[in-house]
Amino acid sequence: MLKVLIVLLSIGLASCSRVDVHTYRQEMPTLELRDFFEGRVEAWGMFQKRSGEVVKRFHVEINGQSEGNKLILDESFTYSDGTKQKRVWTLTPVGHNQWRGTAADVVGEARGEMAGNTLRWKYVLSLPVDGKEYQVELDDWMYLMDKNTMINRSFMTKFGVEVGQITLFFRKQP
Repeated sequence: MLKVLIVLLSIGLASCSRVDVHTYRQEMPTLELRDFFEGRVEAWGMFQKRSGEVVKRFHVEINGQSEGNKLILDESFTYSDGTKQKRVWTLTPVGHNQWRGTAADVVGEARGEMAGNTLRWKYVLSLPVDGKEYQVELDDWMYLMDKNTMINRSFMTKFGVEVGQITLFFRKQP
């Protein structure tokens, strides 16, 4: 029982140790979500298990457009195993540097906060794996490197335990 308590306490402390998005408030260039994602964006990424093993690579074509105050991101994924997936995000600004988002495979609502060149995006994703659906928490950190390049690191957890990471590179297309 003591070992279980120590493990749970360690997990709890580890989850509190992430950096706050406001740490990046002075970083340049300043991220303007709508400016970056309106139009055509391509992305390349990979999913790694907790061990570091790369289990899936993927390419994403994103078409972004504004509809009123909403930003719609139409994403088409092609995975290294040949499978394809579609996700359409509807993002809405809800205050200074705050965004909310929905998509068909997102449970509830995603919440995002921006500061400087950074967006922290948190949500629960319904993830299909081998014919089953799993709900996993994602903690996305997106960093604008220059006006056309963004890097994203995502930490995927289940019951507070990290199950993998996603690394993604975005490039705005002309």
